[in-house]
Amino acid sequence: MVAVLKTVFVRLGERGFESHPLRFKEQGGKLKIHEYQAKALFAQYGIPVPRSKVASTPAGAGDIAVEIGDKVVIKAQVYAGGRGKAGGIKIVNNPKEAERAASQLIGARLVTHQTGAEGVPVSKVLVEEASNVARELYLSILVDGTSHLPVMMASEVGGMDIEEVAQSTPEKIFRSYIDPAIGFQPFQGRKLAYGMNFDGAQIGEATRLMTNLYKLFVDKDCSLAEINPLVVTADGRLLALDAKLNFDDNALYRHKDIQELQDKEQEEPLEIQARDWGIYNYVKMDGNIGCMVNGAGLAMAVNDLIQHCGGRAANFLDIGTLNNTERVVNSFRMFVADPRTKAVLVNIFGGMARVDVIARGIVEAYQQMDTLFPVVIRLAGTNLEEGQRILADSGISFIRANDFYDGARKVVEAAKGAMK
Repeated sequence: MVAVLKTVFVRLGERGFESHPLRFKEQGGKLKIHEYQAKALFAQYGIPVPRSKVASTPAGAGDIAVEIGDKVVIKAQVYAGGRGKAGGIKIVNNPKEAERAASQLIGARLVTHQTGAEGVPVSKVLVEEASNVARELYLSILVDGTSHLPVMMASEVGGMDIEEVAQSTPEKIFRSYIDPAIGFQPFQGRKLAYGMNFDGAQIGEATRLMTNLYKLFVDKDCSLAEINPLVVTADGRLLALDAKLNFDDNALYRHKDIQELQDKEQEEPLEIQARDWGIYNYVKMDGNIGCMVNGAGLAMAVNDLIQHCGGRAANFLDIGTLNNTERVVNSFRMFVADPRTKAVLVNIFGGMARVDVIARGIVEAYQQMDTLFPVVIRLAGTNLEEGQRILADSGISFIRANDFYDGARKVVEAAKGAMK
């Protein structure tokens, strides 16, 4: 069970949503953007960043290196962390080296611990001035799922091994919860700054940076704002050497400009298709059993039980509690669009979601498309009798399950070809 839950949480997040103690479960979906786009927003909010420009060709990277100066850093622009250890960040000493490094990255697929073996495509690189770094620190804001408050987290130890720091020395991670009614207060910034071992004028500078980061977080409806590393240069300046911003999907109607920043090439095509069809809680997984469930907790339990019975789920799909047949039909469209699908389990416990509406949607799906795989159905709850009647009167052959476990067992057998 733990393995499947971890998989769901990782895949629900940033295809890299790291499952370490620095992360809280985020509420709702989220839109990601590239580092260079996040740094542009940082600059608008007064958060200091190194000089940089983005390039989509090796020659362009060389030209930018000439403009910025000899020693620069070439950084692959992908929706994944762990770039440094995967070879996605290269320090070069001159424009020719910059062009060569960019040619190695642009057009390739970068594989990190957050991407899986298939990696993600690199179509752009950020060419950035090299910084003389004296210290690497960590700073982020996200929403704590327990307190339902924004929390700013900081550490005097940042960089590529921040996950290890959080696990082995959690006392080095400082947290400050923020009351949205009054916002981020200067005393909170000073307390975090002292915890990060700033001194003198750096205390005030760090507090201003934190205040600006929180303003950006609120103004843009972010679900995560992270600087890792936040560096102190040899001459005492603070710079956001990396930038990560994720945005709450539920608030994107207020931010058309942010929506336009999305790079769909970086995302799983099936997940993009799901959103286009109004299915916002869909995550592609690595199995061959399609799942349609109402409720995130029940959906994760379904994934667990399928694995317990010897199968693997092809997806996490929570249709929610809206009573419309269109979402059910579109869920079946997702199963058909995924060539790996060998069988489908529909597991609905109807409370606010009515079983008869779900049943009507299943029948409509069969009427509108060729469904070439067995479908196991377990229904319980509101308007169950009417839902059973709709399925029975449809004349369509379904595999009926008596309970949760029976449904998981039967769909695994069906996927293996044991049931026709």
